[in-house]
Amino acid sequence: MKNVSLGGLEVSRIGLGAMTMAGTYTSEGALDDSESIRTIHRALDLGVTHIDTAEIYGPFHSEEVVGQALKGRRDQVVIATKFGLVSHTDSEPTPGVIDSSPLSVRAAVEGSLKRLGTDYIDLYYQHRVDPNTPIEETAGAVSELVAEGKVLHFGLSEAAPETIRRAHTVHPVAALQTEYSLWTRDPEDEILPLLRKLGIGFVPYSPLGHGLLTGQIRTVDDFPDDDWRKTNPRFTGENFVRNLAIVDEVRAIGAEIGATPAQTALAWLLTRGDDIAPIPGTRRVTRVEENTAANGIDLTTDQIDRLNNLAPAAGARHNDTNMASIDR
Repeated sequence: MKNVSLGGLEVSRIGLGAMTMAGTYTSEGALDDSESIRTIHRALDLGVTHIDTAEIYGPFHSEEVVGQALKGRRDQVVIATKFGLVSHTDSEPTPGVIDSSPLSVRAAVEGSLKRLGTDYIDLYYQHRVDPNTPIEETAGAVSELVAEGKVLHFGLSEAAPETIRRAHTVHPVAALQTEYSLWTRDPEDEILPLLRKLGIGFVPYSPLGHGLLTGQIRTVDDFPDDDWRKTNPRFTGENFVRNLAIVDEVRAIGAEIGATPAQTALAWLLTRGDDIAPIPGTRRVTRVEENTAANGIDLTTDQIDRLNNLAPAAGARHNDTNMASIDR
């Protein structure tokens, strides 16, 4: 598989997101850690070198699964994980509390290192910007971890342009992680030009629209009651119906080259630049095989133009609560 550079960090241009391995869309009882581990192993066999997780996934469970899967194969992988959505300033960790204070960052990294079974993290992201801690303090704390060899590269997630600039002056930011796909193209306006000016790589999460762009979802009625997509504006009411029409167009273009909707959506994303490394998430071997096959798909100029001109997605990409924590 072709590699790309994220601020000097070389990764496979298609990675693997491990969020769903912690039951993000499903109840904990539906998890199969053995299948998740097989999925990671299959991804490595297919040339994937970039595995993305976070302490909040589970919480902690995704990192534990990734750590188990990478025993004996650590040198084949760039491990990315995230801090900042679990507070470590009290006697016990508090999941769901935004905290990127230096004290919390230092405690977070020790837990992640232990769960991942490694003595260094290749790419360490601030998961969400902490409004109560200046970004300079957080970047400084990560810079100290880099000096100690516990972290190799610093990343940000869902940060606003000015925050990116400020962090980058304290310690080089290797990558920004933000949602980007055929139905979420906001980063093209301001974020991508800034990243390219500063030499920062881009890691799109949810490149398949939280599963909708796979073409496998035709109704939300099959989702369990605790699936958070039932509260996502793009999966509700008339918005959902309109967004299914986008999927149908992607499916039609893919059919012209024998590609699935997911492969078509990922292949389009790979045309957006050599500094972009999407991380489609899955916990199933069949899906990782399907997703990584997008590496070998070539879209024609006409097909790229048609995908570029798809109707925008209907609805905000998150509910009000989640939207309040991004672009800060």
